[in-house]
Amino acid sequence: MSTFVLSLGSPPEFATIGTMHHRTALTWAGILGSTGVVTGAIGAHPLRAALEAAGARGAWETAVQFQLVHAVALLGFAGWLRAAATPAGPRAAWAVRLWVAGTALFSGSIYILALGGPRWVGPATPAGGAALIAGWALAAAAAFAA
Repeated sequence: MSTFVLSLGSPPEFATIGTMHHRTALTWAGILGSTGVVTGAIGAHPLRAALEAAGARGAWETAVQFQLVHAVALLGFAGWLRAAATPAGPRAAWAVRLWVAGTALFSGSIYILALGGPRWVGPATPAGGAALIAGWALAAAAAFAA
């Protein structure tokens, strides 16, 4: 079964446990980076007063920072994947997937909550954080195994 959210490769590559192509990581870096800049700008300008009134400006900024940090991490990881003499393997593939999913859950849930969304979205934040941590652990394991 394929999952579009986790990969942007050709259909046989969707959510596979195999290697990760550097273009997939690079594509997600671009998506997370560009949307991170947009959400940062929206929070700093049109939504600034509403976020400050709700006491949520700091939370919004945290979500933006985490999103942009992981976009840069994906950019660096894409460079490492491209330069590697051999395919990086499943640890690298899952590091990328966990960073993307973790960022969507962590930052996305904070954006929703900061805008007054339903409180039941709250548990997605620590789940996203756990995915980010697992992604970092797998990135280190992939580097060690290379």
